[in-house]
Amino acid sequence: MAKKSTGKNLLIVESPAKAKTIKKFLGSGFDVKASVGHIRDLSKKGRGGYKFGINVKGNFDPDYIVISGKEKVIEELKTAASKASHIYLAPDPDREGEAIAWHLKEVIGASDENVSRITYQAVTKKAVQTAIENPRKIDQNLVDAQQGRRVLDRLVGFQLSPFLWKKVCTGLSAGRVQSVAVKMVVEKEREIQAFVPEEYWKIIADLNKEGQSFKAQLVNWKDTKFVLGGEYAKTEEMARAVEEALKKADYVVISVEEKENSGRPSPPFITSTLQQAASSQLRFGTSKTMRVAQTLYEGIELDGGPVGLITYMRTDSTRIDPEAIDQARDFITQNYDKEYLPEKAPQYTTKKNAQDAHEAIRPTYIDQTPEKVKPFLSADQFKLYDLIWKRFLASQMAPSRSMITTAKIEAADGILEAKGRRVVFRGHTVLQPEEPKKEDDIKDQILPPLGQNDKVDLDELSTTQHFTKPPARYSEASLVRALEKEGIGRPSTYAPIIATIKDRGYVWLEKRAFHASELGMAVTDMLEAGFSDIMNKSFTADMEGKLDNIESGNTEWVNVIKEFYEEFLEELDVAMDKVESLKGREWDGDEKCPLCGSSLVVRYSKKGAFLGCSNYPECKGLLPMPGEGDEDGQEEELKVDCPTCGKPMLKKSSRYGSFLACSGYPECKTTLSLDKDGNIVELPHIERTCDKCGKPMAVKTGRRGMFLACTGYPECSFTLPMDKNGNVIELPKVEEQTCEKCGSPMVVRMSRRGPFLGCSNYPKCRNAKPLPKDGTENEEGTEK
Repeated sequence: MAKKSTGKNLLIVESPAKAKTIKKFLGSGFDVKASVGHIRDLSKKGRGGYKFGINVKGNFDPDYIVISGKEKVIEELKTAASKASHIYLAPDPDREGEAIAWHLKEVIGASDENVSRITYQAVTKKAVQTAIENPRKIDQNLVDAQQGRRVLDRLVGFQLSPFLWKKVCTGLSAGRVQSVAVKMVVEKEREIQAFVPEEYWKIIADLNKEGQSFKAQLVNWKDTKFVLGGEYAKTEEMARAVEEALKKADYVVISVEEKENSGRPSPPFITSTLQQAASSQLRFGTSKTMRVAQTLYEGIELDGGPVGLITYMRTDSTRIDPEAIDQARDFITQNYDKEYLPEKAPQYTTKKNAQDAHEAIRPTYIDQTPEKVKPFLSADQFKLYDLIWKRFLASQMAPSRSMITTAKIEAADGILEAKGRRVVFRGHTVLQPEEPKKEDDIKDQILPPLGQNDKVDLDELSTTQHFTKPPARYSEASLVRALEKEGIGRPSTYAPIIATIKDRGYVWLEKRAFHASELGMAVTDMLEAGFSDIMNKSFTADMEGKLDNIESGNTEWVNVIKEFYEEFLEELDVAMDKVESLKGREWDGDEKCPLCGSSLVVRYSKKGAFLGCSNYPECKGLLPMPGEGDEDGQEEELKVDCPTCGKPMLKKSSRYGSFLACSGYPECKTTLSLDKDGNIVELPHIERTCDKCGKPMAVKTGRRGMFLACTGYPECSFTLPMDKNGNVIELPKVEEQTCEKCGSPMVVRMSRRGPFLGCSNYPKCRNAKPLPKDGTENEEGTEK
């Protein structure tokens, strides 16, 4: 495309919301368009010898195609580019954004002289204008890093998935990173299943000195620690004996120690810590957190115009722009006492394997306080912005200071310990909330003045039984923390990883904690048996490091793929032959077939595991997998007989929700709809015979609501629409006509736009045309 000497500049971003914000910054000299995300992706079919979009026999060249539905967007961008004097490519400042910029340049056919890449950390007028004044060329290393990841994930996913189809069931998927994340949940599940609780006892004394009460815990008895595993804390008999001795004892303070404790503020948010804090404090899932953060980043319409309220939200660095630090320190000086401002700005260390491409997540303007912008934000936007704003400002404040007092009290053969905390200076905690106290935490109490040899009085003894707890399940927040710790994934991938493993049915959330499904455990075992490297956390983390090396220009992406792919193919060939299939494995539970009483086998579908009769296909009895299903981990067994034939009905699910189906299918096709609470939806009974074949009609439900259908289906597919009140909508009568394409009778059908004439041979013949108007001939038939 030739360079234009006249016309507007064109700036292309990936988001329409961001385009709208930036357009108001730049004015009439710029045309701002959005690509609406990626415009090209790898083809899925083997075009021209390419296997699943990659030339695996060559140099792993990718075969890119335009994403379906993006043709119109591309035409608009090409038209705008042809009229532009210069083109600025401004997608997000990361690998994905660089790749989008590269694809845009390739698709619109822009020359190197006529196109520039710009990036900015925040969607503000100053940041965007500064970026335009400092353009650069597309960074091919960043593009290659994204391209290498995409090719690698396609090679793994498109070849592991067929392996699972053969060994488990059709429709399953696997991935280089998602499968390791599932493995982590599965490992935790098995730790919990294997856990054996250990009993122990605690003794806490309610004491007082001169009427001021406080608590002390027994920590030592007869020179032995009175804690978990301690000799005298193992059983109730032992604990009660100690309790009796303590009831008769005098309590004397033998030592008091006091020291000052300093609490440093937490660093400003990075992607993982933002997701963790939003989960624990706001109960936001990872996907919701990133979705809301994206809107804050792309721009909010304030009184003075649109502005991005936060910096880029996909980052692993705690680095802060020096100008932002100065603004924060000025704000603290103006709004807080001088002791809240530390002498020097706090410094935070970024972890070793971080990309450090972008600064930490912070407000773009510290004077845009949460309360000031609240009228312009939704409830979720305000909650997240408030969290980000306070975390950043607190990170620039002075540490908190507390006096920690520890008193040791002697009684009989035991030593009790009382701890107290007194806040001397709140510091950053004036903004940044501290961790909530646990119910049995007695460390933060206010102690009375205590001195050595002081006598204190016993009010009451509390002797309680406890058991060690199994490892805590992963929440979304703690799984992100674990992925980050292991070096698996990157800031832009945490939310998609979690969304994928939930959507695939490998895990489910119950009370905000991940449980591994039977399907997830089966797939993990299968992949572990055949692909030890891919399922190894260290291997996955090492691969992330190699992708980072591509970005830094130290490694060629093709070499990384070649090295991996040769070994992967060998593993794949061996696994296909030697790993045993899990299809139809025996069920070791007590459940029996609900229809014939035979033993059950575990079967799998892409929606999860279930129990099926071992006599299939003679018997089609099914049961849901115990412990999996609804939010409580229990799927209710509805004992309902079919109203048509009397056989038991089975609970099933479809993309439209749950329903009951007759176990006599396909001989009996009766179904009953269930509402969102699992109750049977009572459908009205209408006495009517089919206009086409004369058989009775029955009320059914579909995605558009109730309708009247012939009971002779599938031989007769005649239906009549119904309104939301359950009344039949009578279709107009027309003279008999035959289809011009296949000769079948034409019938009146109903669509969202109203009645029309359609071929009765649908779906084999899709001929359709409008109804006759005032007795005139129909218009030309059209394909629907």
